[in-house]
Amino acid sequence: MPYPATDPFGEAVVAFAEDETEEQDWQERALCAQTDPEAFFPEKGGSTREAKRICSGCEVRAECLEYALAHDERFGIWGGLSERERRRLRREAS
Repeated sequence: MPYPATDPFGEAVVAFAEDETEEQDWQERALCAQTDPEAFFPEKGGSTREAKRICSGCEVRAECLEYALAHDERFGIWGGLSERERRRLRREAS
């Protein structure tokens, strides 16, 4: 460990590094990682159908949606939901 356990800053850095590794793990397994990213970030009014089709068969869809909600992603398709759908989900949850 690069910092003593008693160092609050060091603990935060180590925890951040562990979180980042977990995020990278699911992101590497995501089907969208093997697909043209433009499908997931369509122009305003563009179709989201292809991105949502890809998401529907993805094994990490739940992790992706959880990440988008936790990080307040405001653009693109994440976990099979558009920005508008994620906003609605947040409102319904509160």
